[in-house]
Amino acid sequence: MLKHILIVEDEAAIREMIALAVSRAGMKPVHAADVRAAQEAIATKVPDLILLDWMLPGVSGIDYARRLRRDDLTRNVPVIMLTARGEENDKVSGLDAGVDDYVVKPFSARELVARIKAVLRRSQGDGEDGNVELGGVRIDGPAHRVFADDKPVAIGPTEYRLLYFFMTHPDRVYSRGQLLDHVWGGNVYVEERTVDVHIRRLRKTLEPFGKENLVQTVRGAGYRFSAIA
Repeated sequence: MLKHILIVEDEAAIREMIALAVSRAGMKPVHAADVRAAQEAIATKVPDLILLDWMLPGVSGIDYARRLRRDDLTRNVPVIMLTARGEENDKVSGLDAGVDDYVVKPFSARELVARIKAVLRRSQGDGEDGNVELGGVRIDGPAHRVFADDKPVAIGPTEYRLLYFFMTHPDRVYSRGQLLDHVWGGNVYVEERTVDVHIRRLRKTLEPFGKENLVQTVRGAGYRFSAIA
């Protein structure tokens, strides 16, 4: 099925360049010059992925990313942030806001399409079709849902994959590099700091249910998921 890519970018020339690259890659671009246009496009059809510029008129891309993650309609839609801000703190801010990847301007069309395809592959998962339960947390694989003590848990796509991997490999310690390979994929360039950001987000997701301590830090080694304190 043709993938719909929503391009939220106020500069028309950049938007057209991205749309051309997306079309040539066999995907359907949807244009939005601001947040209002983006919301109208989403109301018409929820996209498979959103390319979101950091600097937008009225509402910043960071604020809009947070809004997308709070909305049930778009909570699980992957978001790639487009920005000229390449400092590490800026990248972490984007990841904390819920984006799945970060592309710094100027970028080539080839790089952007590769990032889009990689994020789409990750968001579709790697065959997570089983059920698993540990420490009061349950994953319903076929429904792609998470429950804590039978209460539904609102969780982002990256945190879902991270949780699924942890719960299917309990009590084992994984380094940041190993988690990147298993959860993000060995052929995708993502900084190790990204793992720390998503671990924090996973703990924050589980915290209202008193399950955050299941995700444990092993000093000098990495992380593990265990029902044993």
